Amino acid sequence: MNTIFEQMGGRYIQCGDYLISDLGLPDEEHYPIGKYGRMRINYLKEHRPVIYNQLILSGKLYAHLGKIEQTCQERLDRMIPQMKEAEGVTEALKATDQMEWVRKMNSILNRVEEIVLTELVYR
Repeated sequence: MNTIFEQMGGRYIQCGDYLISDLGLPDEEHYPIGKYGRMRINYLKEHRPVIYNQLILSGKLYAHLGKIEQTCQERLDRMIPQMKEAEGVTEALKATDQMEWVRKMNSILNRVEEIVLTELVYR
């Protein structure tokens, strides 16, 4: 005679004389999680705990973080060259005035990262 737990697909583990239900989270693929994935998980833990728990329990947390990381990197890789071109930050500027080139590049990087964080990580 099967229990309701077994009828729904549950399993038991023999531990000495006792049968203990084998509960666990679903297996999840691991994705490379970088800076933006870590920032996203911290944001979810602190500000969106319900979404965080849903992602953990459904086994989709690492897939979500991997997708956020990949999307952020793609957006950075696309926006930085566009902004460099629009603002005239070239290799010629780098050769003639390195400090000005560094100042402009830091400005571009900060603005692009702020856009990425606002649109993707902290939403």
